[in-house]
Amino acid sequence: MGKDVIVACDFKSAEDTFAFLDKFTGRKPFVKIGMELFYAEGPSIVREIKRRGHKIFLDLKLHDIPNTVKKAMSVLRNLDVDITNLHAAGTKRMMEAAIEGLTREDGTRPLLIAVTQLTSTDQEAMENDLLIKEPIDEVVMHYAKNAKDAGLDGVVCSPLEAEKVHTRCGKDFLTITPGVRFADGDVGDQKRVMTPAQAKEIGSDYIVVGRPITAAEDPVAAYERCVKDFID
Repeated sequence: MGKDVIVACDFKSAEDTFAFLDKFTGRKPFVKIGMELFYAEGPSIVREIKRRGHKIFLDLKLHDIPNTVKKAMSVLRNLDVDITNLHAAGTKRMMEAAIEGLTREDGTRPLLIAVTQLTSTDQEAMENDLLIKEPIDEVVMHYAKNAKDAGLDGVVCSPLEAEKVHTRCGKDFLTITPGVRFADGDVGDQKRVMTPAQAKEIGSDYIVVGRPITAAEDPVAAYERCVKDFID
């Protein structure tokens, strides 16, 4: 898969989700299904969105003991999503177990991406809340290298870190970057943000965009603006 804009469908119900997706009569956006929607509607929402022709990033951020994550991934692999993820903080052993569980009998699997540090986390929060004293860039790069060594396909990271991840882990190691906002938009609760055009310039492979599209007066126009700025 090449560069793409992933729309975060952070809705509370299937009804709200399909009311949003029904607006897209042309290009069908790549969508992210997060915890709120998945926990509200379960696997059926994934199957229906897939049936409608959308690519899906299932964003559940698994983080548990290796065997539990392996078993969970062995269930998720049957949902035919395109990307799923976990927390790199779960250790290399957990990530390796996740790959084992996610891989189907025929050897295929969705892309597996690791979350390094959440884009709502900054240096102060990392030091005070997590007792991690190293610079956040070094922590992100260490987690990214662990993910690559474990066999994962890439990381979720701030767009400010995408270029460094590619330098450390190679151009083919994917970077999925939330924290993307239009220059004239509200940054919300994100601490580390960048515009779609800037994310393109520094080499993000995928950008995840939520409220700047989903809460826009014209979501389709906002989506097309993102696509134009990031891909075209």
